[in-house]
Amino acid sequence: MVNGPHETVASDAEPTAGVRRYKPYPAYKDSGVEWFGEIPKHWQVLQIGRIGILSKCNGGTKADEVSEGVPCIRYGDLYTYYTCFIQQSRSYISTERASDYTSIEFGDILFAASGETIDEIGKSAVNLIDIHACCGGDIIRLRPTANVNARFMGYAADSSVAAFQKGRMGRGITVMHVYGDELKYLVLAVPSASEQAAIAAYLDRETAKIDALVAEKKRLIELLQEKRTALIAHAVTKGMHPKATMKDSGFEWLGKIPVHWAVMPVWTLFELGRGRVISHEDIHDNPGPYPVYSSQTEQDGVMGHIATYDFRGTYLTWTTDGAKAGAVFRRDGKFNCTNVCGTLRPLRTHVVAISFVEHALNQATAWFVRHDINPKLMNNVMAGIRIQVPPIAEQNAIASYVDREKAKIDELVAKVQEAIDCLRELRIALISAAVRGKIDVREAVS
Repeated sequence: MVNGPHETVASDAEPTAGVRRYKPYPAYKDSGVEWFGEIPKHWQVLQIGRIGILSKCNGGTKADEVSEGVPCIRYGDLYTYYTCFIQQSRSYISTERASDYTSIEFGDILFAASGETIDEIGKSAVNLIDIHACCGGDIIRLRPTANVNARFMGYAADSSVAAFQKGRMGRGITVMHVYGDELKYLVLAVPSASEQAAIAAYLDRETAKIDALVAEKKRLIELLQEKRTALIAHAVTKGMHPKATMKDSGFEWLGKIPVHWAVMPVWTLFELGRGRVISHEDIHDNPGPYPVYSSQTEQDGVMGHIATYDFRGTYLTWTTDGAKAGAVFRRDGKFNCTNVCGTLRPLRTHVVAISFVEHALNQATAWFVRHDINPKLMNNVMAGIRIQVPPIAEQNAIASYVDREKAKIDELVAKVQEAIDCLRELRIALISAAVRGKIDVREAVS
């Protein structure tokens, strides 16, 4: 959700390490627009309807796509793939089908005409493809007729102050829409063409530095997650005694395990169950305190809450398909599962510690999904999976060690993710400050 149009980078902000401090412009004037406030004295505020011509785009469906041909921009890509600029296409259509699509030129600004949230409404990017290209339906095209810099317009039209305005124009409930008749009133602060080019060059340079830092931190998260996976895999298959005598488990996903460990099928240790069909309407009509777990990735897989429950106690649940296919989770208390989830109730608690088995099964199911062996992991497949079974005291010790070390790594991942979020916020604020004239970057560029 757009918080508001007033975020800025202070005049003494350092967007990236080593960047000099910037001053505001020497003189400002009232823009006459509440969410812009003051703008540099020599700038003007223009509605985009005065910058160019808006038109609704038309096109076919994804069925028209081919491996090569005329570059084609889809409306969904505007809010899932592109950020400010379109420099290459993700899809192509044949030359014959291109005549049924709206043609786009270098410098055209494309706005997504619909989206599922306010944040997605009017998400835009400027076309920088310099060959014949086209776009599909549910897009609004702005073809500039004024002397504007394409890259500046890419930043300005998708800045936070523009997103704030577009959000106010959104109409709808389940799907949000924005229309050209409203979009033409979107206002931008516009300097001369030469100054637009200078601001764009500055933002190109500084956002590239921020993006490089974000990429480094994303890679660090990947490395930490790899370390966590390796740590868990080693602990639950090799144990905590480095000099333990090993034996071949007989199963590829286990490899060698300590000689005193057993290998047992899941069906001998757990009672297997299955969730039931629970719809969003059921949740809406029967609200209550008991979570409904599904295969979705948000909110730890909780689809919602209802007034009744199907399961009570301590279980393992796993997702049979979907985005988290094969993922195993411990569930405690009173809860429900949808029909894309299976349940495991421990039968022999003196033989297995559920906290250990959670890690062991996650390793096994990940192997099955990764090797595409019945990736839906129905109950009959799960029942036959063999898992390693150390003595119960050793299981508890391994689970405690894994949980402790995993928590340390997760804390590091959270801190790195927080730094990424801060960098992304800085990127947004930096663009907003530059395209609204809150910082004077002309000297830095020259």
